[in-house]
Order: sequence, then C-alpha cells, then structure tokens
Amino acid sequence: MVNSMWLTLSETTMIEYKQSLEEGRMVEPYKDEAIMIRSLFEKGVLMEKEAAALLEKMKNAPVRADYGYVEPSDYQGILDECSDVERTPVKICRESLKDKIYGAWLARCVGCLFGQPIEGWYRDRIVGLLKDTGNYPPKGYMSSAIDKKIRERYHVVDEGRVYGSNHINWINNVSFMPEDDDTNYTVLCLKTVEEFGRNFTAEQMAHSWMMNLQFLHACTAERVAYRNFTNRIEPPYSALYNNCYREWIGAQIRADLFGYINPGNPREAARMAYNDASISHVKNGIYGEMFVAAMLAKAAVSDNVKEIIDAGLAEIPKSSRLREAIDRVFSWYYDEKISSEEAQNRIHELYDEKDNHDWCHTISNAMICTIALLWGELDLEKTIGIAVTSGFDTDCNGATTASIVGMVLGASSLPEKWVSPLNDTIISGIDGFGRVAISSLAERTLNLIEEGK
Repeated sequence: MVNSMWLTLSETTMIEYKQSLEEGRMVEPYKDEAIMIRSLFEKGVLMEKEAAALLEKMKNAPVRADYGYVEPSDYQGILDECSDVERTPVKICRESLKDKIYGAWLARCVGCLFGQPIEGWYRDRIVGLLKDTGNYPPKGYMSSAIDKKIRERYHVVDEGRVYGSNHINWINNVSFMPEDDDTNYTVLCLKTVEEFGRNFTAEQMAHSWMMNLQFLHACTAERVAYRNFTNRIEPPYSALYNNCYREWIGAQIRADLFGYINPGNPREAARMAYNDASISHVKNGIYGEMFVAAMLAKAAVSDNVKEIIDAGLAEIPKSSRLREAIDRVFSWYYDEKISSEEAQNRIHELYDEKDNHDWCHTISNAMICTIALLWGELDLEKTIGIAVTSGFDTDCNGATTASIVGMVLGASSLPEKWVSPLNDTIISGIDGFGRVAISSLAERTLNLIEEGK
C-alpha cells in the first residue's frame, strides 16, 4: 500500500479529480485548479482551505446523463443490484476444513512475503530482476544475496524501515512472516469477530481498529477513516469525508477472514465483508472486499476456478465497473484465449502503474487477481508468479490470490519450498498478538466456524 504520512488535502486534489471523473461526475472544469494545488504541494506550499473547497465541489459535481453504471454503497442497494442466482450453502467435514483454513492462512503469508520486498517497483524492474537472477517465471522467493552488479542495476538494498523492521524482507533476511498490513487486517478481523460475534456492526469494527491498530500502520483510505473516527465522524460517513482513496484496494485486502469463517456460504461472507468495508470505502471499494470474501467462501467447497470467481461476482452489482472489468478478463481468457503475459500487457495499457490512483485502485488490482487465478490454474507458484510480476500492488495481489489457492488445496498440498521459510510464525502489529503461530490463528478461525459466532 502507498503510505502517505499526513494525508494533507492539498496532496489529494488530482486523486479526487480522477476518482470523481471515474464516478461519472462532470469535474473537467476543475482540472486546472486541481493540478495547480497539487503542483504547489510538491513545492512545499499548502493550500488547505482552497483544496477543501475544491474537493467538495468535485465530490458534489453532477453525474453525466449517459453514465451507465449503477453502484450503490448501502447493503440493501447492493443486494438489489446483484445477479439473481441460486445460493445454497454447502457443508464440509471438519478435518478437510481444518486443512483448508490452515492452507489459506499459510498461503496468504506466502503470497504477501513474495510480493513485499518489491512493492512499489514497476513491472519492467520486477521482471528484469527475476530474469537476471534466473528466477523467471518465479520458482522461489527473491533474495538480495545476488551478484553485486545485479544489485546495482536494480537498486536492490537491504536497509529500509517497514512496519518496525530495519531491513527489506528479502527471503535471506527473514525466518518468519514479517508484519504487513495485508496480514494485520486478517488478524484484526479475527479478533473483532471473536469479541463482537458474526453480527458485528460497522461501528464495532471502527472501535476495534482504534483499540487494536496503530494509526500509522494504516494507509490511504484506512488512515483517513481512522482519522475520521477520532474526530467522531462515524460510519458510513467516515468512508466519504475527505477520502479520495474511497475506491482503493484497502478494503479488498481485508476480506479473507470473512471468507474463511463462512465456508460454502459466499452470501454470508460478503455480508460480513460489507460491514467491514463500509467504514472506509464506497462503491467498488466495498465491492472488492465482498468479491474476495465470497470467492474464499466458495473456494472451501469448490476446485473450479470459474465457479469460485462467479461466486464472487454474484455478490456485487451486475452494472458496476468492477463487474464489467472482471467480465473483460473472462473474455480475454475464454473467448480470445490470449496468454497470461498478453493479459498483463493489457492491464498496463488500461492503467498507468506510475499513477498512484491506478496503481492502488480496487479495479486494476482485482483484474490482476482474476488473471492470476484463471491463468494460474490453482498452482500456487504459477498463480503468485503472475500476480506479482504483473506489478501494481504486488504484495496485496500475491496475498489475495494465494489465499484462495491455499483454501482450495489445503496446507497439506502446499509446496514445502514456499511454506517452510515461514516457520509457522507471523509477526502482527495487532494488539495482543505480536509473534504468533500461524497454525494457532488457523485453529482460532476454525473455532469461530464451529461455535457459529
């Protein structure tokens, strides 16, 4: 996730412009002012009063008459816009479920750790490093213990502060899953459901954030929402107020626990994901979390990738930008039958990886996840290889796709070379956890299913 320290209004004018434009708002007359305020910010000049006024104008600009998407942010509105499909919860035996839950937790850590050290790199640099180290397509984690000339060519360094660590988490620098927001939220959701039960409210989730998550461990939309909570701006308005990141990937990475504890019941997984997502996101930002949660619930009872993705799509509005984007990926795979590399190329034609808004948006990254799942064919190594070499939000997409594959395969079927470096250990920034066994998190997750909490 892109980590902006202070989230001043002046730095967000162009992001809000692009976000509002994608929502169909007629904001073109405000473009020059948005560029000017952003340019002055880059020179160290803040225009917070002017930025605040401009942001309100853009967020409230009228929507184009020809805007064809229907994208509600309230739960009933979302349900009304979902596809009419039969949803029959499926049961699964405890022993199989135990293996699958542990597999999902382990694989999420694997995918995250694989993508973490090169988060923020552009695709050419990622692929170049992998090729020059003889690791393309990827066959293992990336290491910084490589030839000096290659290190210099790709600016590979070991020093860097990430979530309290003093080094970049190349595989030669770690012996466990280090802290990351992609795993922090999975742990936080586990703790929240343990405390408040399955019917937790958005307000209870916001409370859980403030009690268990440090402010500076949240990024973009999450940091804005957190700041809003502290100023007594409650959900769902906490997702809107001064939040230009409202459709970014932050909610999508928080989905997993809700899929884990609803095996065979995508509708319930999506409902719980909604209550989490709505505190910080709107529209497609919410749909991204519902989409992933539902896929994970289906992955517990299906080994058919198309069925899994369809289960996710069934829980989001059929006339949304996210649904249209995933349908486009389906067309590439089933109708045009292009290669995974060509699919990756098309993502880069549609979105600019050097633009933070495109780089971190829910839709661009959900498309990458879908590509990785389809062309990865439930092979963990192949799936995370595609997810991470696509660029954009590498650790998020590696974690999400791996989690789904891990749920299908189960821990007993995951490749040892990817799992063993974790040593069944994760470092969490969530209060009360710290260093903890991944297997214990899986056991607590299983308890939530059996207790029906």
